[in-house]
Amino acid sequence: MSPSALLQATGISKRFGGLQAVHQVDLSVMPGEVVGLIGPNGAGKTTLFNMLAGSMPPSAGRLWFAAQDCTSASAHRMAQLGMARTFQITSVFPGLSVWDNVLAATYRHQHTDWLAAVCRTRAYRSEQARMAERAAHALQQAGLLHRRHDLGSELPYGEQRKLEIAIALATAPQLLLLDEPAAGMNPEEAGKLVQLIQQLRSQGMAVLLVEHHMRVVMGACDRVVVLSSGEKIAEGTPAEVVRDPEVVRVYLGRETVHA
Repeated sequence: MSPSALLQATGISKRFGGLQAVHQVDLSVMPGEVVGLIGPNGAGKTTLFNMLAGSMPPSAGRLWFAAQDCTSASAHRMAQLGMARTFQITSVFPGLSVWDNVLAATYRHQHTDWLAAVCRTRAYRSEQARMAERAAHALQQAGLLHRRHDLGSELPYGEQRKLEIAIALATAPQLLLLDEPAAGMNPEEAGKLVQLIQQLRSQGMAVLLVEHHMRVVMGACDRVVVLSSGEKIAEGTPAEVVRDPEVVRVYLGRETVHA
């Protein structure tokens, strides 16, 4: 493993019976770096995300995160090490308020036990105050603090995407995995998403982003990795990738690049 990489996958692969969904992909993310993962539908992007996040074991290859071999680590172990992710299909608690959705994510950092909670010790109260502050900060970053009293189900789809990001941010991750976060957002919301990602990078957080919205990719990413049919076909800066002939052929199309 590269000593400077926060996340590194080497030769990572996934096979489902006779289907090779991901084949020998090498991928790395440095601390404070924003990396985009793009490609046509069925390219293996979400499968790769699932392996990186511990939701699905790889069939082959090795994975390191936070200087530890995490090839066989579970999703909760990856979260404990400092990785958080959002999902392609929005996953929030619809019957809870926006505030409670985000506050629930802060309990990863709780250290006081049940007895301290029952007795409401000073340490417990102090910890609860810190968790509430963390939740408020995550909502403010996502632009949802004014909606904190609304139910998750009452938010329009674009704001539910923001809520999912706020939930992930409340865990205080070192690496944030975003799976199509701009889906359902209008151009103004997508622009604010780019600003948020840039802000997170300036604070030292690394981001790995799956996205079809190329303006988001171009505006947010330092480096882009392109998958097609489960294999990596290109890697470079956004400007380099959109001019790669193979990327244009299999994914972007000449009209998109010209635009």
